[in-house]
Formats: sequence, structure tokens, C-alpha cells
Amino acid sequence: MKTLTRDQLTLSGFAGIVEHRFVTDSRLFGSRKSKETSEGLGNFVYLADAVYNPLGESGMHPHSEIDVISIILDGRVSHEGSMEHGKDLVAGDVQVQRAGGEGFDHNEINPDDQNNRMLQIWALPETKGEPAAYKAYRPAQQGVTRIYGGDKNQTDTFDSHTIIDVVNLTAGDTMALPNESVVYVTKGQATFNEKANSEKVFSGQDGSLIRGTDLEVTVTDDVNMVVVSHGA
Repeated sequence: MKTLTRDQLTLSGFAGIVEHRFVTDSRLFGSRKSKETSEGLGNFVYLADAVYNPLGESGMHPHSEIDVISIILDGRVSHEGSMEHGKDLVAGDVQVQRAGGEGFDHNEINPDDQNNRMLQIWALPETKGEPAAYKAYRPAQQGVTRIYGGDKNQTDTFDSHTIIDVVNLTAGDTMALPNESVVYVTKGQATFNEKANSEKVFSGQDGSLIRGTDLEVTVTDDVNMVVVSHGA
């Protein structure tokens, strides 16, 4: 089991945003990858926990051949861009933008006079050259909500062998993660035990990244997490 916490990372950012970058995969960042950050898993290549300054914004910018997943953790975000222009997102909402070969432009804006917080995740598409597309989700307050990944025969999520779930659990709940997984805790607290090394138990809380195989999760304080895994 490998762990990484917010206080181990250098604060970075751009435009009206400050952020801690937990995952910068070498396949995407190459020599620009920071040694303190984690590698990705499967097609998952980037994770940043970002705080938007009051009235801050990213600025309009393009993407191509990347899937961009935004999870609003606190406050509101006003979305501008070539897809779903003018959409408003509030805490708990998720938007997923597939750039494909067509590409898209977007700008995410904090419309309020206070900080907000958003988790940004990138995944490489399974197939290049697909059209740009947009999906939005409101994850369940209790349980597991899939926001990314699955086969081509379903349309609830964008297809990928890499699976991303939003998981909201209450104190006393347990969860088994049998495959190799990367977990990021955004609220609350849980203990993580890797069966192959049962002597090592990690207490993960807001701002903790945990990577392991065959993890047992026990919730000690109502917890919100993002869980990334990769199938065959």
C-alpha cells in the first residue's frame, strides 16, 4: 500500500486556482512530472484537488484526446465552453467531458465571493478520434455511483476499462476493493488495510491518496471518496 497526503505536496496552480496535484502520470507529463506525485492507473493520468479563489476562473482553454472529469466538492461552478455552455454545478455534482479528436474548449468559473473546491481528474480515451461529448451526474448521498468507465454496450458512462466511482459511506460501513485501486478521500475518515500486508493500516482523511490491491476499507467518520480501478 502506498499513501500520499496533501501536506507532502507543493502547492501549485494557475489563473484563479490554487491546487495540490496528486497524480501526474509520466505518459502525459514526461520530464515535467513532479517526483512527489503519484503515477496513474490504467487510463487514469491526473488528479488535482483545486481551490478556486473568489470569482476565480481557469480561463477558456482547449483539450483534445482526453476525458476531463470535474467533481464539485464545495461551493458552485459556472461552466462555459463548447459543450453545455451556461450550465451551473453545485457541491456534489459531476461533469465529464470527452474531448476525443474533435476537442472542446471550456472555462470553469467560481461565481461567488468565497472559495470553492473542485476535484479534477483526467483519463486517456480507449479509442482516439471520437466525437466530443458531455455527461453530468448527481451521485447518491449513500453508496456507490459510477461516473466513468464501462463497456461500449452501455451509455450511462463513457466507455473505458478504467472505472471511476464516487463513494459516499457512513461511519461503521465497510467496503472491499479486490483489484488494484487508487482512492482519494475528500471528506471524513476511514482506515485502509491491504490484506497482503495486514500489519500496515492507514487512516485516510480529507486530502489522502491511497493505492493498493485487495484493500479493506472501514469507515470511522462519514466519508466521501473517489475510487479508481482498472479492468482487463
